[in-house]
Amino acid sequence: MFDLYRDLGRTGVRVSPLTLGCMNFGGRTGLAESCAIIDRALEGGINFLDTANVYGNGASEEVVGEALARNGHRDFVYLATKCHGNLFKPADGDDAATTLRKKLNPNRWGNSRRMIIDSCEASLRRLRTDRIDLYQIHRPHPGCAIDETLGALDDLVRQGKVRSVGCSTFAAYQLVASLWTSEKLGLNRFVTEQPPYHLLDRRIERELLPACAQFGLGVIPWSPLAGGFLTGKYRSGAGGDARLTPAGGERNRKLLSDPRAAAAVEKLCGLAEAKGCSPSQLALAWVMHQPGITSPIIGPRTMEQLDDNLGAAGVEVTEDDRLAMDELVPPGTCIVPYYEAAWEAPPRGAG
Repeated sequence: MFDLYRDLGRTGVRVSPLTLGCMNFGGRTGLAESCAIIDRALEGGINFLDTANVYGNGASEEVVGEALARNGHRDFVYLATKCHGNLFKPADGDDAATTLRKKLNPNRWGNSRRMIIDSCEASLRRLRTDRIDLYQIHRPHPGCAIDETLGALDDLVRQGKVRSVGCSTFAAYQLVASLWTSEKLGLNRFVTEQPPYHLLDRRIERELLPACAQFGLGVIPWSPLAGGFLTGKYRSGAGGDARLTPAGGERNRKLLSDPRAAAAVEKLCGLAEAKGCSPSQLALAWVMHQPGITSPIIGPRTMEQLDDNLGAAGVEVTEDDRLAMDELVPPGTCIVPYYEAAWEAPPRGAG
């Protein structure tokens, strides 16, 4: 994978064609196995790690910080994290009323200056680092002015605590509005977007990917395997229902109950078998080689899953493969929306 590094938008930074997503670390995957997976990913050529303050209620960042402190590879790693979600940690000795008040604090989520600055300081401590390479806004916050958000991020960049800033799951019009605001006010701009994207949900191809290409943003898709659905393990008649997990179960039940999704997975499995790879490797390789894509995020829970995912780097996606995929799910369409986001035009009357 070392010879496949790609430009991250217009930043001048080069990153691996797969990003290690760390959402499971510190939760379903314990500390020892998480550190081993991170080490194995780095050995396999991955230099891009992505986490968020809310993953494991802060535990994911703590595990990533521990792993990088142990292996000494912080300078090799391009480290990304996010803020926006509600991170809630009760303190020892809190009574029920105090716990509830903290949990319901209306200012512990969103994209306000207060939230961004506080979240960044906390993430730096958990990650055991003095800088975050890519600090991302996890979701849009329509109730917060975008110049408020960008102003806070700009301050963090100028202070050296953050190197670059990005966004996640923004609609094309929200992204363009942010870029216009940055240019108008002379603020650091978003350099990446992290959207949901996989074979069964291709909506970002309509407007978001062209916008990112036009303005030079790196694109880091999340859930390229549709929450595990495209691994083939949820196929009808294969005991799939019993293996659905709470985290992605409801989404995968919707996919499993849709005959189009089930047929697409069956076709994917057939194509993968003919190529001598796993369905997940073919699905990942397809995303990796789609126009405008920089580095899809894998989220392995086990070492076995990581090794399978790393194998995607060696899978060739031919023109015939692309045509077969387009027959399954035409470009710009989706079978079951994996995430409800404002991919379409802004609401009527929106400014």
